[in-house]
Amino acid sequence: MPILLQLAVWVFALLLASTNAAEPYKLMPPPLDTPWTDKVGTNPWPQYPRPQLRRDGWKSLNGIWTYQAATDPDDTAVKPTLPLRQEVLIPSCIESGISGIMTTGVTHMWFGTNFTVPEASSQGDRVMLNFEAVDYEATVYVNGAEAGFHRGGYSRFSFDVTQHLKPYGDNELLVFVFDPTDDQSIPQGKQSKRPHHIFYTPCSGIWQTVWLEHVPENSITKLDVAAGMDGKVDVTVHGSKNESTPVEISVHDLDGGVLHTQQAMSNEPFTFTVQSPKLWSPDSPTLYNITVKMGSDEVSSYTGFRTVSTGMVNGTLRQLLNGEFVFWFGPLDQGYWPDGLHLPPTLEAMVSDLELIKDLGMNLVRKHIKIEPDLFYEACDRLGLMVMQDMPSMRVYPERRPTDDEQVEWERQLDIMVEEHKSYPSIVSWVIYNEGWGQITDYHPEFAITERVRRMDPTRLINANSGWRDHGAGDFSDNHHYADPQCGAPYYSLPSSPYDPNRIGFQGEFGGLGSRPADENLWPIETALRTINETYEMHATPDSFHYRARTLLRLLREQVEMYGCSGAIYTQTSDVEAEVNGLVTYDRRVVRINAAQWQEDIKALYDAAKARV
Repeated sequence: MPILLQLAVWVFALLLASTNAAEPYKLMPPPLDTPWTDKVGTNPWPQYPRPQLRRDGWKSLNGIWTYQAATDPDDTAVKPTLPLRQEVLIPSCIESGISGIMTTGVTHMWFGTNFTVPEASSQGDRVMLNFEAVDYEATVYVNGAEAGFHRGGYSRFSFDVTQHLKPYGDNELLVFVFDPTDDQSIPQGKQSKRPHHIFYTPCSGIWQTVWLEHVPENSITKLDVAAGMDGKVDVTVHGSKNESTPVEISVHDLDGGVLHTQQAMSNEPFTFTVQSPKLWSPDSPTLYNITVKMGSDEVSSYTGFRTVSTGMVNGTLRQLLNGEFVFWFGPLDQGYWPDGLHLPPTLEAMVSDLELIKDLGMNLVRKHIKIEPDLFYEACDRLGLMVMQDMPSMRVYPERRPTDDEQVEWERQLDIMVEEHKSYPSIVSWVIYNEGWGQITDYHPEFAITERVRRMDPTRLINANSGWRDHGAGDFSDNHHYADPQCGAPYYSLPSSPYDPNRIGFQGEFGGLGSRPADENLWPIETALRTINETYEMHATPDSFHYRARTLLRLLREQVEMYGCSGAIYTQTSDVEAEVNGLVTYDRRVVRINAAQWQEDIKALYDAAKARV
């Protein structure tokens, strides 16, 4: 380094130290960007984050915070002072370019900011500090006092911080985060510190929205709503105090008028019926707005009237939507982005993937071993895309049997996933295990897990084992086979199991046709580049790719016509790092498939299924 440049660096460091200033935030150029990278700005994700429990009085804390790696990861007794060493954009994964950090290998870290509390709203004077997701463990301090602890990288949490707040001026917020990724057996999905082929760059830190909300002393904390095709609505209004309190729920018609009002009590299930509702389906994703009042608290929500069930259709067990066999078809949706990793750069970017899927004529996404922000599920509700929701798997690299404690924790987080998302009408099925990852095989816990999930949520189907290590639990006989489908057919290839006619025949994954994109659309990391050819089936020319895509969809259609095939998942929505088998490239700039051809072939699948009714 030239002497003058070195002196300039030293002077800059001294100035930072003397003014106790953090290194300013700067968007780090990611290895690959998207059309939305430069649109993130410093006010990311400004939307209200919980669309099914909406209040007026709230304040986003998203934006510029400060960050530093923990110097003593085992001792949080001595907390750092603000500002921390480097500015960071919240929400983000610290491994992403959008964070402004773009570092890997950090397991213990601090995040901090100052905030002011808006004046108390008419809805109450308790202040809730809400986090939509922090990966993986978070200990939260407000003005030096510990406000709470949370474990789990995909679930939301809230703390009442009223007692810790200063009546005037700035309040200090510090968050200590620990994220082992795959150094421990935790629900981490496809995150890996050793990314290669089907395992990807991890996400650590505060990766979803942080926000404040005023609520009354006794507030509505959760709203469970299940509305069926017969108009029956099952509701539980959960209150912050474990006591019965009068509540009023109103369902509004499509013009905004009140369709039905029901009086009931909180923390107790109750039922009422709406006459002749318009049903929710992919062809007609009708949603009804809801308001709920409990004392001085009022929240708005929504629901869709639909029923997911099973039934025999001309001698074959099928999944039914509103009493009819509807063929399920859509992509394996990984939800990774080159600039934000786990978090899309913007809401518009996230919705663009879903709109592409819908425009092709698909009616389903399999959300693959990852849980998205709630706004993802709201978008699916409004677009009319059914969702098969996977539980993020435990460690699979290197593979080993989970301990009893690890299994208990994984099941606890599975229960939370179901409880947090069971009011979204688009979700039609829970997926417990994927391809045996993290699955215990010396006994079969999926039977007990399936029954517990069914008790928590009897309104959806359960896919206990997607792929293999199938012992007969759940509603689906699910086969994975690349590239050709083997859906409900009287033949199969190991390690998948044979089709079980006592359950629904389903192709949980197939396809995976790949072609290397141009360098400007490719994830340019050497460890990824070395494993591109591990993509399931590579094609050297577009003509070859399009020919095979048409062939695979024809084979699937024939299996619908001849056998017990009731639905299928094509791999996948977008390229992800070393995987180059998406409908679109990882940067979302190039649509790889022939859209008109796919629209025609997908319609043929639905027509074949209708002919079996």
